[in-house]
This record gives sequence, C-alpha cells and structure tokens, in this order.
Amino acid sequence: MNWITLEQMLLEAQPDRAVAVDPALNHSQLRGAALCLAAGLQARGVRHVAVHLEDAADLAIALLGAWRAGVRVLLPADLQAQTRQRWAADVDLWLTDQPGDTHPGDLQLAPLDAAELDLDHCWLSLCTSGSSGEPKRIEKNLRQLSNEVHALEQLWGADLGPACMIGSVATQHIYGLLFRVLWPLCAGRVFVRRQLAFPEDLQRASREHPAFAWVASPALLKRMGDNLDWPALSSVRRVFSSGGALPAEAAQSLQQRLGQWPTEIFGSSETGGIAWRQGGGLWQPFCGIALSQDSDGALLIASPYLPAGHVEHTADAARIAADGRFELLGRLDRIVKLEEKRISLPMLEQALVAHDWVSEARLGVVQENRASLGALLVLSESGLHALRNLGRRAVTEGLRRHLSEHCETLALPRRWRWLRQLPLNAQGKLPQAEVEALLMAPRPKAPEVLEQVETDGEWNLQLVVPPDLAYFSGHFPTAPVLPGVVQVDWAMSLGRQLLDLPPRFVGMEVLKFQQLVRPGDQVQLHLRFDRERGKLYFAYRNDTAACSSGRIVLGMAND
Repeated sequence: MNWITLEQMLLEAQPDRAVAVDPALNHSQLRGAALCLAAGLQARGVRHVAVHLEDAADLAIALLGAWRAGVRVLLPADLQAQTRQRWAADVDLWLTDQPGDTHPGDLQLAPLDAAELDLDHCWLSLCTSGSSGEPKRIEKNLRQLSNEVHALEQLWGADLGPACMIGSVATQHIYGLLFRVLWPLCAGRVFVRRQLAFPEDLQRASREHPAFAWVASPALLKRMGDNLDWPALSSVRRVFSSGGALPAEAAQSLQQRLGQWPTEIFGSSETGGIAWRQGGGLWQPFCGIALSQDSDGALLIASPYLPAGHVEHTADAARIAADGRFELLGRLDRIVKLEEKRISLPMLEQALVAHDWVSEARLGVVQENRASLGALLVLSESGLHALRNLGRRAVTEGLRRHLSEHCETLALPRRWRWLRQLPLNAQGKLPQAEVEALLMAPRPKAPEVLEQVETDGEWNLQLVVPPDLAYFSGHFPTAPVLPGVVQVDWAMSLGRQLLDLPPRFVGMEVLKFQQLVRPGDQVQLHLRFDRERGKLYFAYRNDTAACSSGRIVLGMAND
C-alpha cells in the first residue's frame, strides 16, 4: 500500500487515491476541502472547535482542516444538551451535521497553502465516560495518533491488503477514529463513511467490495445470527472487536462461521491500544508497550501512544506471564466494601455468567436501609425458559444457591433485574453509576417498542415484553403470564400516543384471549381506530398465531 503519514496528508494532491465510498471521495478532494476549511476557521478566529460528524470522511476533513489552521479539536461523545453545556466554555464553535450548527461545508474559503502538520502541536481532546459515568477529557497530540496507526499497519497491514474498512462503531471515540478513519487514510484503504449499526447493514456494505474488514463492537458481533449469508461474508480479511468484552460464545460462533477468530483489542481512550488476542487466552501487548504492576496488581502502561515519560496507572488487575503476555483479572475500581468486607464485583459476575441461565451480568451496590448488592442479568435461552416455567422466585433462588458456592451470604444480591440486553453507551460501556441507577429504578410496566409502521391510518407495532415486567409477579408466581387487562391498557396507551382518540373510556367489546404472552415474547400489535363508531380495534399476535383481540369503545368527555 502507498503509505502517507498523518503529518504529510495535506501536501501533494493524489486524485487517483480513493479515500471513502458512499459517496466516493478521493485524496485530492479531501485535501482541497480540508485546506479550504482551514482558511474558513482562520478567518473566523477559531482556536478551539468541537466536532461531531456522523460522516467519517467529513470528520477526516474537519480534523485535518482544524489542525492545518492551528485549531485544537474536541470530540464530544454526543450532542445532548448537557454535553453542549459542559463544554460550551471550552470551544469557540460547534462543527456538526445538525440543523442550526455550522457544517464544514459552511466554512469553505480560498484554501490555505499546503503544509506539513506539526506532530507535537496538533491536538485532539477525546471524551470518555470513565468508570463512574462522569465525563473525562483526554488530550492527545498528532504524534501519539501517528505512532498508533503506524503500529497497526505494521501488525496487520499485509493481512488487510486493499480491504475496505467497514465499521459499526462511532468515530467520536479512539477505537473508531483510529480503525475507521486515521489508519485507512494513511494506508490508502477506502472506508465506508457511515456507521453501520446492524448486522444486515454490515452485510450489505460488505457485498459491495471484493476485499473488506470489519471494525465492530461486541454488542454487534454477538447479534450476528443465522439469517446472514455467511459463505459470502467468510472472505472478510479480519474482524476487529473492541469497546468491551466479547463473550466467548460469540467469538466461537464467528470462528465457526467465518473460519477465523475475531481480533479483540484491549485499550482505552487514555492509553490507546494496549494489547490484542484471538480465540481467548492471554493478551499480546502491542509493539513498544511496556507493562508493569503496582503493589495491588494493577497494570501500569508506558506507551508510544502516551506523552513521553508518562506511565498510565490503570484500574485493571492482571497476571503477567513470563513471555510478557497477560491475563486480565477484573477492575480494581469495582471492588466494594459491605460491612467492612471487600467484595470483587467482576469475580461475582464471572461466577453468574458461568451458570447456564445467565448470558451477561453486572452487579452494583443498592443503597437503601443498609447497603447490599443488586444484579442486572441478561438471561440465556435456558434462563428465559426457566423464568417462564418456574417463575421469578425460583430463578433468583437458583442463582443465589449457585453464587453461594463462590461467596459468603453477605455478598449475595438482594435485588435482581432481568434485561433483554445491557444498555451499553456509545463506547460499548455501562458506567457503574448507570448500573446502580437501573437497580434503583422500578421494574418496567410498559412494553419495549422495537418498530412502529403506519399504513393508511392503521399502525403495526413490534413489541417486546420485558422479562422483568412488574405485572408478572402476581400473574402468576410460578408461570408468569401477561394479564389480559394489561394488554388492553397497552393497546389504549399506545393508541393514544399514535392516534387522535376520544378521551373517555366507554367499554369493551368481543374480547378474545387465545394464546399466552410470556416474559421476553415478541408480539405484533395492530391498531385501527374507527372514528365514525368511536371504536379502537386491537389485535396481538406472535409469529405463528393470534394472541388476543378486541374493541375498545371510546367517547367524548360530554357524551
């Protein structure tokens, strides 16, 4: 491949060098847009800019243009109001693709002269949630980023060849930024501009290219099911995964379907990449990474992706083998004290996941009358089957018995919550503060709406019945079933959100309950309102049969 360093990216124009697809962009166009943007930023006197762009090519233009203009760049994690407020005093301009903000295309003036970028004076600030959920700002200079993309190419460039880089992760964070933008930009590999969040989208994009690689998250990789054309996808050059732990069963499934183990990357926004592995086992540090440990066993990192002379003190406990590879033992900052006893949450989570009923687990402290542990669990297929046929109490008691073999009674969770999936943030993480907020929240009373489609005034909704629905507790304790009155209430509530319904409930007609609706079921709900008769028609069905139906009679307040 024809390598261009990051600092030389804006020198000689290369119109034959493709950069991005959908739509296509070449190096000459990228360079021209970046130099014109640099002129626009200089003319406005911008010194600090916040950049949040969904299009990875626009992000590349914004970064290069800002650095050429001597502007420091902040990459906020999102564009929520509280995020904007948090960083408002630190930036002069928000460069985004949202209405009302400035877009890179709005700042195009006659271009600045081409020049080499200064590796030590081009700055980027990344934002990470941290373990507590409180945002942290991490400063990187171009030299650190350049060192990392060089290392990635030396390690995997020959394997990738001309592969198109296709990503499911956001480019606002270090993993997506490096693997989806900066590395392919230097190597001369094209990249798909958009983040593709669903397996079907990843497959569609892959079919457009004879050679391709995936930059993915564990959350996406574990959702890749049998409905994909796996023989066609098996030509993928490499599958990268980072942002969280990839479950062993998901890695095994990919190996069986693709003939290769996914390449897992371990690192953080603070450190950049630390190590990698394939097929589980020990982690192999990247070239140039020096590892040591403190007295508590926490990893200490010295790296060319960190400031010279700096040693990053992580909260990751590890066991380092004689050959330099290492095993991760969990987060030291997730050791809590209950009644003066130290309890490792990662150790208990691993014990829970070892049970056949549990797919994923996160523990947190519940602060009520006295502190105790609570558990957020994603049940496996067998766990969901047990919940349906034994009930909530039997499942929690079974898991407590299992866990009691690994810890004393004090550490057994007293609050249990079943989730369909862990609510990971854009960085593939679940901050501890969010775990504990979910444990304190009441159990859900509404369905999860996956999809809603309107056709000729009628609505079809795809719903998931939460496995932890509050209404299951009394209906029935040993065989939970969604009560008929709740089904009617959901139809009425969703109807009021989507249709202009009269306010007064008058009565019910022709109610039929034909199939049981159980925890975790996916059902379709059809809603139609006959305005002339004042009747809301509803019908629930699963994949194979009708579950329930009826008519809700409504009237005006003065009828």
